[in-house]
Amino acid sequence: MDYPEAYIVAGCRSAIGILHSHLSAFTAPQLGAFAVKEVVKRAKIDPATIDEVIMGQVVQGGSGQAPGRQAAIHGGVPPEVPAITINKVCGSGLKAVMMAASQ
Repeated sequence: MDYPEAYIVAGCRSAIGILHSHLSAFTAPQLGAFAVKEVVKRAKIDPATIDEVIMGQVVQGGSGQAPGRQAAIHGGVPPEVPAITINKVCGSGLKAVMMAASQ
């Protein structure tokens, strides 16, 4: 049986803040962009080698269209790389891995 391949080359998440505190000046896509930049740095890869960005965001209201795509582009991933946002509460990370493996 052939198993699909998906690679997790590094991990990073946005900081956890307190409502109306230090991180409130940033939008969710901006925080996501910080995470994208950091994971690319940790993995020591060229952002142009990324096939797709699959990013989770629990509360998407007020984030604008395609927050995962916004985060990817502002995080240095080329605009031709597709991106998708998952809203599965605690299951977003696992769902991202499942989606990557199924493609």
